[in-house]
Amino acid sequence: MYIVNEKEFVCPVAVTNDIFNDKWKLAIVWHLLDGDKRYKELHEEVYEITQKTLTVKLKELEQKQLIKREVFAEVPPKVVYSLTSIGEELRDVLNAMHAWGIFYAKSCGTIVEDTACKNKVIGN
Repeated sequence: MYIVNEKEFVCPVAVTNDIFNDKWKLAIVWHLLDGDKRYKELHEEVYEITQKTLTVKLKELEQKQLIKREVFAEVPPKVVYSLTSIGEELRDVLNAMHAWGIFYAKSCGTIVEDTACKNKVIGN
């Protein structure tokens, strides 16, 4: 039995599914793998996400301790998002998912153009 955030799980995969229960969170983490980003940068990079959804998902990822939000006392206010050490642990997982996605697309479909997501592995 696993107890995380006051929920009980019988399988660690269920813990992961509970955290990444939509398509946006992994995309946000993916784009933070190459460094800190401001809100506007994330909104431009995470393909087709609305501002409202991005705000909600950033808060959820922060609550799950995968990202941190740093506010700088400037005018206008500067807010930067980055991965925590827990979030950084997803690097190898997401790189593997990226590679598998390319493999699957080549095997079962066609790759026409790759603009929505960088076609490279993000290193440490």
